[in-house]
Amino acid sequence: MKHTFNDHKWMWYEYERDDEEKVRELVSTDLSIGEWLENIQEREANLLDLNTETRGEEYIWGSLIYKQDIEEKGEKNIFHFYIGKDFFITVDFDFSILDVSPVGVHKQMNQADNAVEGFFILLGKVLSSYLQKIDAYEERLHDLLWEMKEQNNLQILEKIYENRHELLVWKNLVIPIVELRFIAVEAYGKGIQDQAEFHRVETRVERIRMLLSEYQQAIDTMINLEEVVSTHRGNEIMKTLTVMTILFTPVTAWGAVWGMNFKVMPELEWKFGYVFAGVLIFASTAGLYYYLKVKGWMGDILRVKKKNRFFG
Repeated sequence: MKHTFNDHKWMWYEYERDDEEKVRELVSTDLSIGEWLENIQEREANLLDLNTETRGEEYIWGSLIYKQDIEEKGEKNIFHFYIGKDFFITVDFDFSILDVSPVGVHKQMNQADNAVEGFFILLGKVLSSYLQKIDAYEERLHDLLWEMKEQNNLQILEKIYENRHELLVWKNLVIPIVELRFIAVEAYGKGIQDQAEFHRVETRVERIRMLLSEYQQAIDTMINLEEVVSTHRGNEIMKTLTVMTILFTPVTAWGAVWGMNFKVMPELEWKFGYVFAGVLIFASTAGLYYYLKVKGWMGDILRVKKKNRFFG
């Protein structure tokens, strides 16, 4: 489908992959379009390139993944583009994925002076969609922060790493757009930076990168906290097991003594031998416990755990 904007100053050719023949009709007007068409065949990954061989006729082309499912690697949406000053072409761009009205976009494009600025309007809509979804991500991260304090367990740690993975997915979506911004300046000069739509895209990119950087720090802090808590709890468990082993040492030792099968054992004939053994075992255990307590080796491992505490 062909769209013209700003009193026919520039055009947007919007096609689906099934419209290959219609795209090929444009090859006769510009052979570079044919090269682009060959490079995007069956392409399912990001690709960015530019051609500056002829001054005044520079163009940018490539493929851009603009939606990626968090759970499934293969569930993604990609569109292909070719950008010149007088027109740009897109293949497989779907407005419904971004929840954006084409009418509003076309109205905004009608104010653009050239196709490059028009394409950056489209790119700005993609970034706006990202910002909306990142806001939802922020809410989930906030809920997770309090879940970690209220009920910290392995499931919470799993959620933290799921959020970390989602953050990496967002970063991978933004990186090609950051590169595309630099490529546009390389192709068309620094003057493009004075265009309102380029500046708007640049600002949205920086907003997204700032947000993702802050969320990355928050997640890293949560992971570090989990590691500290896990290390502390592991040490407490080992300390508990060590203390229990030490406390049962008198029982084991004295039990081993009277468990010997020697023929001559005077204690076997004692009337109060059993009571004596019990008192001796108890006294040894109590003395050992007191010694550990005085040394400060008991810590707080025998205290009752409390809710909403990381270490208590």
